[in-house]
Amino acid sequence: TGGSKNVAERVLQKVKEYVISIRLERQYTKEEILTMYLNKYDFLNQAVGIRSASRIYFGKEPIDLTTEESAMLVGMLKNSSLYNPLRREEQVQNRRNTVLSQMVKNEFITEELKDSLQQMDLGLNVNFESHSTGLATYFREYLRKGYMEEWIENNPKPDGTKYNLYRDGLKIYVTLDSRMQKYAEEAMREHMANLQRVFFIEQSRNRKAPFYDLGNDQVETMMNQAMRRSERWRKMRQNGKSESEIVASFKEKTQMHVFSWEGEIDTVMTPYDSIRYYKHFLRSGLMSVEPQTGHIKAWVGGFNYKHFQYDAVKQQKRQVGSTFKPFVYASAINQLKMSPCDKLPNIPYTIPKEKYGMPEDWTPKNSNDEYGGELTLKAALASSTNVVTANLIDKVNPSTVVSLAKSAGIKSDIPEVPAIALGSVDLSLYEMVGAYATFANKGLQVEPMMLLRIEDKNGTVLEQFVPNSKEVLSEESAYTVINLLEGVTEAGSGIRLRTKWGKYPYDVSTGYPYEFINPIAGKTGTTQNQSDGWFMGIVPNLATGVWVGGEDRATHFKGITLGQGATMALPIWALYYQKLYADETLNVSRDEFERPENLSIRVDCDKKAEGEEDATELIIEQVEEF
Repeated sequence: TGGSKNVAERVLQKVKEYVISIRLERQYTKEEILTMYLNKYDFLNQAVGIRSASRIYFGKEPIDLTTEESAMLVGMLKNSSLYNPLRREEQVQNRRNTVLSQMVKNEFITEELKDSLQQMDLGLNVNFESHSTGLATYFREYLRKGYMEEWIENNPKPDGTKYNLYRDGLKIYVTLDSRMQKYAEEAMREHMANLQRVFFIEQSRNRKAPFYDLGNDQVETMMNQAMRRSERWRKMRQNGKSESEIVASFKEKTQMHVFSWEGEIDTVMTPYDSIRYYKHFLRSGLMSVEPQTGHIKAWVGGFNYKHFQYDAVKQQKRQVGSTFKPFVYASAINQLKMSPCDKLPNIPYTIPKEKYGMPEDWTPKNSNDEYGGELTLKAALASSTNVVTANLIDKVNPSTVVSLAKSAGIKSDIPEVPAIALGSVDLSLYEMVGAYATFANKGLQVEPMMLLRIEDKNGTVLEQFVPNSKEVLSEESAYTVINLLEGVTEAGSGIRLRTKWGKYPYDVSTGYPYEFINPIAGKTGTTQNQSDGWFMGIVPNLATGVWVGGEDRATHFKGITLGQGATMALPIWALYYQKLYADETLNVSRDEFERPENLSIRVDCDKKAEGEEDATELIIEQVEEF
């Protein structure tokens, strides 16, 4: 009875296959059917589809495959588990030769060519691919886990079942530009390798390396917390190990591969020591957005996804320091119609605690402890003068600044207290770049977007994405903020973008490789104790932000010379834009920011305001009259 049942099932299965094949042939050509099959077939070793197989087994695109390489992959279609080239090379070679013989039989190649090709070995050039290798690893992971999993949950197939991200042939079109992404990753690697070298030298003299500002007990607490957050701890917990067993395992030496800027190192150390080793490495993030469309063009969440998987673009939030000041200045310009040429006293400014319900009076200091005289708003922002910024936020009220920042796209909580003027709030690089892009887009905020459209395997559009936009500032207010930010790169902390012969503070043998002459609106940021270094830089059609810092805020350079945003983050921006400008196919703007017609706010501080008399000329006239 069992045998009869099995026979019946096989017959039924064959009938189903026959019906399906008839339907397929009526709807698709043989070439289309073969294409779909090749694009979905599992060639093993993480190679799903012919393109992936071509890249993994031979390190090339399908169009570049030779005849014998193509024959090997076709031979695997019979049974990839049986004909696995990494385990049964001789068997796979025989199978490939069978395919070559069939090609002679069907007059695709000659007998002579077949004989020649059959003598060749497989010629494998194995390049394993995974989520942790290749271009835009952090972006791809956020797209996969942070976006597509939710999209699949909310967008079922017509029959009600869920799409499979890996098997259903979904085509996902992203806004990323592969050229810009490549240049961004190169720029980060070039600078961070050099910066890390200097950081290691400094830490060799630090008895609590890589930490400052912490007692021994605090260091131990931090390390214990890191142990409990590790993947090793999680897996051992899942396997039922006790806490004492897990802690003991962290003190046992084991073989491991660890990251270094010279390549992976095979070594023996305890998992506990490996945690501290990795905490020595400074981290970095970069994101670029096209202000007019909101399209994300480059997303670099770090320099090595395999070893540092925490994404510094979207996942991480860090204190933003002086990069938040432009939102205070923008509020003053938008609300009070202040001009970059307006002056405020450079003297300590106190806001009483009663005014905003603070625990104590707030009197910030300038970072250089220099006071006296008056500063124009343009000079104050260029020199990042804290007392002027405190004066401004008191004039407009912190709630006004928070409202503007939120309108510009910042979604994180921002307390309505004066201290936010100096960047005491934690925000993501993703939020900051999107908000800064508003200034370049004439006050119109366009929400950053990473997807253009999603299609099914047949090319049917499942969703088309359009940007969301809203007005945040008037065009002249936005232009005025840009004018202020241009002052930072003309005479402020960003002036090293213009310098040809200046020296790297951390490498006296190398001069600054930048000599930008085009308009750049920018702002550096450095948080307390040099824990975070920022640079936000804008040209008319591209806004880019860079962050650099340690995994922990206690990991930082000891002094401001090496630890400031202008040293840690700005060079990545500069190297990146040098590469962008060198690629003429990209058309990254070198133009002036578009000035609004009939601009009513005075921005040219070197020129006299309309109706303003020159004081020297007036004195001369009075003397002559006398």
